[in-house]
Amino acid sequence: MDWKHWYGPGLDHVWLPYAQMKTAPPPLAAVATEGCRIRLADGRELIDGIASWWTTCHGYNHPHIRAAVERQLAAMPHVMFAGLVHEPALTLAQRLARMLPGDLSRVFFSESGSVAVEIAMKMALQAAINRGEHQRTKFIAFKGGYHGDTTGAMSVTDPDSMHQQLRELLPDQMIVELPVSAAGMAELLALEQEHGDRIAGFIVEPLVQGAGGMRFHEPVVLKHIRAAANACGALLILDEIFTGFGRTGTMFACEQAAVVPDIITLSKALTGGTLPLAATVARRPVFDSFWSDDSDKALMHGPTYMGNPLACAAANASLDLFEREPRLAQVAAIGRQMTEELAPCRGLRGVKDVRVKGAIGVVEMERIGDLAALRARFVEEGVFVRPFGNIIYLTPSFTIAPDELSRLTSAIVKVVGQGRAA
Repeated sequence: MDWKHWYGPGLDHVWLPYAQMKTAPPPLAAVATEGCRIRLADGRELIDGIASWWTTCHGYNHPHIRAAVERQLAAMPHVMFAGLVHEPALTLAQRLARMLPGDLSRVFFSESGSVAVEIAMKMALQAAINRGEHQRTKFIAFKGGYHGDTTGAMSVTDPDSMHQQLRELLPDQMIVELPVSAAGMAELLALEQEHGDRIAGFIVEPLVQGAGGMRFHEPVVLKHIRAAANACGALLILDEIFTGFGRTGTMFACEQAAVVPDIITLSKALTGGTLPLAATVARRPVFDSFWSDDSDKALMHGPTYMGNPLACAAANASLDLFEREPRLAQVAAIGRQMTEELAPCRGLRGVKDVRVKGAIGVVEMERIGDLAALRARFVEEGVFVRPFGNIIYLTPSFTIAPDELSRLTSAIVKVVGQGRAA
């Protein structure tokens, strides 16, 4: 097929993400979405197994979100969020504060998850400075973690990740194993005792390390990290950009551990996959460390499109759906179905593990030989599944129909069973 026919000359001018442009196969040309399906320019229709990087929790083109955005578009698409505020952002901030655990109550908006993490780190560093603890300049993060592609976020991401070529140029942080064992606990304790007064914050993805390998850990691990942060007077940042809004079975993953972070980052499913929006939400004591007559103690940060009214309208409509429709029950049903239907992968050649948490299903391979070929093989089966590393995973929309989900799981079982993944 002559893909240029579908793309036109524009393909010669875009720079695609996570791709070696010289050798990567041509991307699929999408022309429309609806529910859990993507329609391609050549007429094929794919069932989306990853909800467009985990964002479209209500499916594509939900009429309630679309109507809210259309109303806001007619009234005020955008206005700067400095010296001006507007109802969609104020309402969203209030609703998030009510939903989140504990006293997470001050919402700082931005446009992407990576930037939300940068803001959280900046808050933690400046909070220490504002308290007179200038020596607190380091973060403790965890192997297998991923927090984004901007400089600060890369510095707290696993050093053996896709960013390893830039490691020498990044701020030096303390990155250790998750405390899932006695050895991990001992390493964390030793680090906290030796360097505790230098640590501004701990940052971790609760329950699931997403882009680092869809690695799961038990809620008690978060309790250990919370205790370590408390012991050395550091802040705890929970990165719920992937796990927030129902993905792990509760509205926020930290609820399963009864742990309240000092700062939480949110994005991805916040707007139901409609528009870019992120939020960094701080507890009252963090905000209070900036509350001063001294202007030097203010948080000097301001993304141009922060609090964008269109995005906030979409997010408010998304929260409406969580209130009105049985999303968490749907997540539980998806989890049960994936547990049953991915089970045949156990014991297949090359399969290392099969695991499910909430609406996340993972088939971990010993290795994947040709990722591009594997992704293309799934397209041949009529599904959009995008393996990475040695992981084949599903993170479908919560509204996916059981038969659509079965198409996804059966495709994985078939392709892995044919030995096409190894």
